[in-house]
Amino acid sequence: MGSHATVTGGLATGGLRYAAEVAAEVIQVFVASPRGWATASGDPAQDERLRDSGIPVFIHAPYLINVGSADPSVAGKSAAAVAFGLRRGREIGARGVVIHAGSAVGWPAASGRDDALRQAGALLLPLLEELADDGPDLLIEPMAGQGQMLCARAEDLGPYLEALRRHPKAGVCVDTCHMFAAGHDLTAPGGVDDLLAALANAAGPDRVKLVHANDSQLGCGSRKDRHEAIGKGEIGAEPFRSLLAHPLLAGVPFIAETPGGKEAHARDIAVLKDLRDQPPAQ
Repeated sequence: MGSHATVTGGLATGGLRYAAEVAAEVIQVFVASPRGWATASGDPAQDERLRDSGIPVFIHAPYLINVGSADPSVAGKSAAAVAFGLRRGREIGARGVVIHAGSAVGWPAASGRDDALRQAGALLLPLLEELADDGPDLLIEPMAGQGQMLCARAEDLGPYLEALRRHPKAGVCVDTCHMFAAGHDLTAPGGVDDLLAALANAAGPDRVKLVHANDSQLGCGSRKDRHEAIGKGEIGAEPFRSLLAHPLLAGVPFIAETPGGKEAHARDIAVLKDLRDQPPAQ
């Protein structure tokens, strides 16, 4: 159980201090501005310290990335940003680099989704082929369903991964708020089982490498990405207990991206640990 971590003072100095203060067992970090294209050179000493720390680390790539965009400039910058994230992931020993799946913005309506998926494959496959077996996975994160998103519901991952030829280094990051907003009702009887069965069917049983554990401010099917503290939103605590106990997620890290900063992350990590330690009744 862990959270996204701020890295003020250095990637290892800040990230590991944050992890200690919130009692995180795993952290997620930015290695460049999340809202821009600029990259930042790493500090080899910080990289080595983070690699040697023993704590699992994931990178979240910038939000601007859209490998499905019809705009050549955006598509090119997106590919470069993904390549940078994967390189930094290798340097810091990250387990995975999370990217948003992207959208079909700018393409003709009739063929836009297919065009965008073909382009995503053309941009990402060469990067996947360059990854070493012990390097980070590239983790595709479905979104809440707004606009022309290429992945929102679990079944959308099938065509996306096909575009990537189901490369073994292409994995999935599941955001609980996004899935709920896209229409997977985790609060319904059997809702968690239904979601995970759909994920296994579309992506494969071993593709989910990370869970972004976020409650939702809005109801199921809202198609809006509004995170809330664990147990304080429309999803509630019990679906997280079921997710944590499900065999398809055995050993998969959970990262809180909930609002409120350090104190809120510490609280949400504690809630997740408690839910993990008290699995649902059989």
